[in-house]
Amino acid sequence: MGNLVHYLQDAYREFALKAAWPTLKELQKSTVIVIIATALFSLLIFGMDKGISTILEFVYQIFK
Repeated sequence: MGNLVHYLQDAYREFALKAAWPTLKELQKSTVIVIIATALFSLLIFGMDKGISTILEFVYQIFK
């Protein structure tokens, strides 16, 4: 049980005192970048899916 308490105390010290936490402004910038990148990636995947679907529908109509 003593090892668990020691581990938890060390973990708290590491997170509270030694870790470098981002500022609110840095966190907001990172969040905006992630949202924009996610939206762009989603549009890319959507475009690829639509393109492949269109091509496959065309091919299926030819061999019908």
